[in-house]
Amino acid sequence: MLISTLPVRIYYEDTDAGGVVYYANYLKFFERGRTEFLREFNVQQDTLLEKNIAFVVRKVDMDCIKSARFNQLITVKTTVIKQRRASLTFKQEIFHENGELLCQAATLIACVNLQKMKPTAIPAEIIEVIPSAS
Repeated sequence: MLISTLPVRIYYEDTDAGGVVYYANYLKFFERGRTEFLREFNVQQDTLLEKNIAFVVRKVDMDCIKSARFNQLITVKTTVIKQRRASLTFKQEIFHENGELLCQAATLIACVNLQKMKPTAIPAEIIEVIPSAS
């Protein structure tokens, strides 16, 4: 199982008035982590869009354990834990630079035909390159 890592610096724009990361921004960090995970396997989402295919979030189960703060360096870790015909489930975790777990999520991503707005099989060339637990 491959785990992709993405370092992210917390900027002022990521925080609330108290300098704490606003909870919805963890979703943005997870999105970046999934995008970079796919990029590591030369899966470019803009190329998929040209073929009227997109990955869309179907479900997120997120647990905010401890807050990240302004100017901290965090690491987003991403891996695929389940693969189906038209979906991928990612396990994602955000760690403080000292190794402390701050936030975790399981995110179900559906592969969709944009013209029909219906689920479609993940292209074979993607299935062939993405490592999966199942």
